[in-house]
Amino acid sequence: MSVRYPRPLRPGDRVGVTSPSSGVAPELSARLQVAFGEVRARGYEVVVGSCMDGTGHVSAPAADRARELTAMLTDPTIRAVVPPWGGETAIDLLPLLDFDRLREAEPTWLVGYSDISTLLTPLTLFTGVATVHGNNLMDTPYRVPEGLLSWLDIVTLPPRHRFAQTPPRRHRSPGFDDFAAFPDVRAYTLDTPGTWTRLDGDGDVDVRGRLIGGCVETLSSIAGTRFLDASAFAAAEAPEGLLVYVEAAEDNAFTICRNLHGMRLAGFFDHANAVLVGRTHAPDNGSLSQHEAVLDALGPLGVPIVADVECGHVPPHLPIVNGALGRLVHSAARSELTQTLT
Repeated sequence: MSVRYPRPLRPGDRVGVTSPSSGVAPELSARLQVAFGEVRARGYEVVVGSCMDGTGHVSAPAADRARELTAMLTDPTIRAVVPPWGGETAIDLLPLLDFDRLREAEPTWLVGYSDISTLLTPLTLFTGVATVHGNNLMDTPYRVPEGLLSWLDIVTLPPRHRFAQTPPRRHRSPGFDDFAAFPDVRAYTLDTPGTWTRLDGDGDVDVRGRLIGGCVETLSSIAGTRFLDASAFAAAEAPEGLLVYVEAAEDNAFTICRNLHGMRLAGFFDHANAVLVGRTHAPDNGSLSQHEAVLDALGPLGVPIVADVECGHVPPHLPIVNGALGRLVHSAARSELTQTLT
């Protein structure tokens, strides 16, 4: 098996929208329409599924969500599937997805982050199909800061294309825009300076590997199961090793520390040449910060650990292609993540 990349999107292609986890509440429907408009402005047709209800914590029963997601990912006329956002319990889809069918189908881009990591990462590990951990549909109307790309940019790139992203050196303080009151908001409020931080020591970092990772709170729940077997993927796809990225959504530092210890003990980081850690507003504990939690759990790996990367729940978003060949560079003068679709 080798990493397979969906063909680049072209004007006229169809983009599927379904909610494998949480749907969209009625008061947020105006923002959803704005997001549809952004996709249509690129020349794509939007195909909306039936699993979109936002009145509960999931959009539909698990069997219905699994069936609709599978149908969209195996429909040759749909070239990308982009959920509105994450949620809480996409884990219930994993035993219901037909990974053999998904492996045999022509590759289709699946995009998202947060609880969607629960699907993105196993899909790449199980089928070898690249997926995009990036800004979700409801975030798509935001203007992308210089140095970064949107998922809409990445899904148009041809095979073997190489692209680099650099931190904008500003991010958002805690809080999110009120989409119900301001559905057409398009400007990120990037009001706090900050760039990447090496946690494990000093010195420049320049390391390569295949990219894989996602949200700590959701991936830790499947660590040690067949759905998160990064070692098998590394053996088949990454003789050069892995660049593993993780990010905390909301759990406190003690919980993140325990979760990362568990993921390490389950072997998720065994083939890591370096670890990228997303910037987070998740709370510290009195005697343990989020940075200290990461270092406590992952310091024993003995590899570079670079934190405050724009790959998590703090805007803006630096999309990462699961399965792509990555190069991480970090020094006092330069921070950059280069990805090659090969």
